[in-house]
Amino acid sequence: MALYALAFIAYSIDLAKRSAVGGAAGAVPAEAEQRAAARAIAGRGAAVVTEAEAPTSISNRPYTTSAALRVGVALTVLAWALHLTATILRGLAAGRVPWANMYEFALTGTLVITTVYLVVITVSKKTDLRFLGTFISGLVLVFLGVATTNFYVSVIPLPPALQSVWLIIHVFVATAGTGFFALGFALSIVQLLQFRRESLIAQAKATKLRFLATLPTSEQLESLAYRVNIVGFILWTFTLMAGAIWAERAWGRYWGWDTKEVWTFVIWVVYAGYIHARATRGWRGSRSAWLAIIGFSAVLFNFTVVNLFFKGLHAYSGL
Repeated sequence: MALYALAFIAYSIDLAKRSAVGGAAGAVPAEAEQRAAARAIAGRGAAVVTEAEAPTSISNRPYTTSAALRVGVALTVLAWALHLTATILRGLAAGRVPWANMYEFALTGTLVITTVYLVVITVSKKTDLRFLGTFISGLVLVFLGVATTNFYVSVIPLPPALQSVWLIIHVFVATAGTGFFALGFALSIVQLLQFRRESLIAQAKATKLRFLATLPTSEQLESLAYRVNIVGFILWTFTLMAGAIWAERAWGRYWGWDTKEVWTFVIWVVYAGYIHARATRGWRGSRSAWLAIIGFSAVLFNFTVVNLFFKGLHAYSGL
């Protein structure tokens, strides 16, 4: 947790440096775009726009990677290594997979979220997504803190219904899906902020959060969020199917409208609606981003409120 906190500080310093870069050009891009638009309306077209009047990109301004960003990533990797070690040791102490109660699921889930982040920033060559480190490190830090103070339980034997190979398959795939949904959630939030900034610039109005000028455009962020959420949706679909198979073996029925089952299905429906709406041109942009945000909010509700306050066959919080 200390390393994640230091990583969060380093990422935040990087965002501050980005703000200095983003604010350097002021409203010049919007003014250039307005001049270019005026020429086009006058019938002279883009060919006569001088180089000085050519609009620069609303975002993606040149930004040299800061030392703070590199330090943040390095600390995240180190924190991930210790996090992985802690999760493995919990599994060895329990003699089983380390995700049988809320504390263990939070421990493993945050590890998966960090893993997805590190993998994505490694394989993403066209777009530098390390700026998401502020959100990821902060989210993981909060979850680990809550899990340690409120969800911690000692190692206990598994209930009979959990003594199945499906505990390994079903819960792990659900955790992996949550990791991708978390990254998509972060991208969607930044997308909304970027869209707001672009709208203000188009109206030649002052904008805040100047670090957004160094990040991808809202359209690029939306495309990235969609790809990440697609992976999460595929994993969640398998989670729903595997859960039904496990329920039949444990309780003799595939579906019983248990609270946990219902919310798992609700999450699936929200993301299915998101994918369908995203494929429909009228629902691109901020509306699709809000659907992704609602979807991840439902995931958090399912993990916290449903586990803590609703009784049912899935009451395995350990608390």
